[in-house]
Amino acid sequence: MKRFSEEIPLKIIDTINDYYDANNSLPTFKEISTNSGIAKTTVVDYLKRMLNDNLVELDESTHRYKTQKIAKIKKNLCNVAVVGEIACGTPILAEENITDYISISSTMLGQGTFFALQAKGNSMVNADINDGDYVIVRQQNSAEEGQIVVALIDDEATLKRFYIDKERRQVRLHPENDNMEDMYFDNIAIQGVVKKIIKDAI
Repeated sequence: MKRFSEEIPLKIIDTINDYYDANNSLPTFKEISTNSGIAKTTVVDYLKRMLNDNLVELDESTHRYKTQKIAKIKKNLCNVAVVGEIACGTPILAEENITDYISISSTMLGQGTFFALQAKGNSMVNADINDGDYVIVRQQNSAEEGQIVVALIDDEATLKRFYIDKERRQVRLHPENDNMEDMYFDNIAIQGVVKKIIKDAI
């Protein structure tokens, strides 16, 4: 490259930012070239130079280039594992349980270890948890009364509101649906407490 144009780097940066905003992922060299109208070989040459000049960074997970704007956004994001069936004795975040990941701002979650589950059925509709929604759960084995918990019952995870029935001396799991009755158990395995509900996460 004989001459380093000032316009091309700005165009590449805008292209990467626009692509990330639209797709929530980083573009390939070919996609940058197609969207910017700049030849692929020129894109490659300029990105190497821009990396040396700290105009872009290399994303470790994808090995693609990100802008400083995207780097700041990704710095504040954490990937929460979406888990499927949870069996007794198997750690929640065991590899065989993880089906996907959701990126979410770490400032929205606070401290702790988190996982996500996709809600099934309509037992929690009064709590605005509908079939197909994702719930972000802080992993813990205890809960306060009134909190929505992930409880493991017969190797199946269920979302219900947690109470202690002092008269029965049992755990009461309350479905947020007027057509469903409370469930009573002598003992349950709490897997975590719901912290956030996400619609159309993936």
